[in-house]
Amino acid sequence: MDNTDFKKLMERSAKIRERYHELERSNHNTIWSIEEDALAFLTDAGLVGRNIMSEQNRWPKKDTETELPHKIGECFWWLIILSQRMGMSPEALINDFLSKTENHLNIK
Repeated sequence: MDNTDFKKLMERSAKIRERYHELERSNHNTIWSIEEDALAFLTDAGLVGRNIMSEQNRWPKKDTETELPHKIGECFWWLIILSQRMGMSPEALINDFLSKTENHLNIK
């Protein structure tokens, strides 16, 4: 994926989050705090785990085939949103992590 594609993903993510902010304002007059966004991410991350357990026949659950890819995608989305709300570049964060980890593991 080139930088343009990643930038488009970030723009689409921000538009979706703004629409959710509109719903939050209409439902309880304020948008979710960063802490509430983080909790929502953790909830979805937990659901990824449950769906993986279901896919591996270790947890009884219906609709895993459709929910697992959706929840994994949603977790990516939440990480983009959380990093943007914290004033961090999602692209820089992943690039920095990969570079440091490659260096640590002597991957060229």
